Amino acid sequence: MPTSTSALPRLIALPKAEVHVHLEGTFEPALLERWATEAGQRLPRPRDQLLQFSGLTDFLAFLDWACGLANTPERLASLARAFSERLAADGTGYADLIVNPTHWSAWHGKLRGFIDALDAGFREAEQMGLPKVGLCVSLLRTQSADEAVELVDLLSAWRHPRVVALSVDGNEATAGRTGPRFAEAFRRAGQAGLKRTVHAGESSGPEGVRDAIELLQADRIDHGVRAIDDPSVVDLLVDKGIPLGVCPSSNLVLKVYPSLDAHPVERLRAAGVRLSLNTDDPSLLGTSLPGEYALCATHFGWGDDVLRALAQTSIAASFADTDTKARLQAQLASW
Repeated sequence: MPTSTSALPRLIALPKAEVHVHLEGTFEPALLERWATEAGQRLPRPRDQLLQFSGLTDFLAFLDWACGLANTPERLASLARAFSERLAADGTGYADLIVNPTHWSAWHGKLRGFIDALDAGFREAEQMGLPKVGLCVSLLRTQSADEAVELVDLLSAWRHPRVVALSVDGNEATAGRTGPRFAEAFRRAGQAGLKRTVHAGESSGPEGVRDAIELLQADRIDHGVRAIDDPSVVDLLVDKGIPLGVCPSSNLVLKVYPSLDAHPVERLRAAGVRLSLNTDDPSLLGTSLPGEYALCATHFGWGDDVLRALAQTSIAASFADTDTKARLQAQLASW
């Protein structure tokens, strides 16, 4: 997405967190081409069209193909390190990273090994002084209630220090209403001390956001932008102080909204909804976190006070530990 480049150095220096970003969306095209060649696989479409998506359904199918190439612990660890390097380059001090095990076909039935391999890469990155990362392990909307409970029970038994939250993602438009199906899994997650973050209000309407709040007890909502279609849902977000992790460029590329003029991020902010800006799938969508800030600041005329407030929300809404939050808040105060 086109952005104002003159502001990027200041926005890289802005202390901030990222709370809505998927590991599945951080593959670089050159890496995918190399791994596909090594596996003897053809690219799903010509190289110059590899990252051209017709919509969310096409995009999710591409993720399944890409993740299937990451079939060794070493490849997972390298993805983790590369993600941490991306955070540092963007000036991001912490990230809640979403991973959906259903996309990673080589790791089906090997969830603990999957998490351990990523953890090894993140521990190595942290030892190099790179930002901390927490994992939000995500359900896919088409999974059953029993599968959801099974995942939560495993996470609860392991209590892996890298895992900070349960998530749910996938195409709301094709899966239909899923809040009632996953309510028990999210209830158990809360009892186990896991945070809860929910994709809602992207390809569904505001009813998905309401379900995320009332049925899944979401601590944070990913996207949530379609809440704007129902003033009562906007009021619910404001009254409960539930933050949205908004991804403007993603919503444009995947055709949730036709233009930034039509995007409701400014209307939601003006209504008092707590917001953070995020990349969703930065490599595949051609964006960066400073780029998202620059894009919106330029288009909506946001000044430093708005940018600082968005960054503050990103830190407060993250699932980082207390010390990490305090450090980033202190840095933000002097930006």
